[in-house]
Amino acid sequence: MRRSERKRLLASIHDVGPGSEAAVDRLVAIFEQHLDGANFAMLVVPDHWGAHPLAGNFAFARKLRGWADAGVEMFVHGWFHKDHAEHAGMAAFKARHMTAAEGEFLGLSQSEAASRMRDGKALVEDIIGREAAGFIAPAWLYGKGAMAALRDSGFALAEDHLRVWVPATGRTVSRGPVVTWASRAPARTVSSLAVARLARMTFHPLRDLRVAVHPGDVSKPSLIASIEATLETFATRRTVSRYHDLLKPA
Repeated sequence: MRRSERKRLLASIHDVGPGSEAAVDRLVAIFEQHLDGANFAMLVVPDHWGAHPLAGNFAFARKLRGWADAGVEMFVHGWFHKDHAEHAGMAAFKARHMTAAEGEFLGLSQSEAASRMRDGKALVEDIIGREAAGFIAPAWLYGKGAMAALRDSGFALAEDHLRVWVPATGRTVSRGPVVTWASRAPARTVSSLAVARLARMTFHPLRDLRVAVHPGDVSKPSLIASIEATLETFATRRTVSRYHDLLKPA
């Protein structure tokens, strides 16, 4: 099989910001080792939990610019990442079971979501000196307001748990689950390790395989080992690709 015909691997580091710098540095080293350089994406949080603003942090801004110059794709990843909204119905279930109070864009109005997207886009693009690759909501959770705002946001790509799409048109450019890990509770860690192991055995037929890691993953050696095994398994059988490649004609 020619390399151009091989299936794709897309990898990303979430929750990038000054407060996660040491963990992100470690994840970058792992990615660069297994993905042949800066062939991955970063999801940048403008002010993580209101405690780690990018604005005014010139040292970290230079670091982001350097990664972008090396080829890392930069996505805007919410604004605060933390979810302050009150939820009901299915949104309440998602907020309780799919994230630990971090689904920031799950309960926002269209106007507030649009404002945070606009401000995040402007800030990140000013730092990296080029267009952001797209927008990905914290915890991959979007409410109705966020989805409406996203259509007019100017972002080229968006992503959730199961697909990547073009916000302006709604066109899906990739389908399939994300392989990710959980560090905040022992039971979730065990479950995520089992899912990653299953993915390494059964996800090979998928055209595109997405792998996402978080700063908290470096806190547990078992997660690091699983991440490295997963990257090694898929990088040897797939073309390590960029999200932008999804926009190219097949």
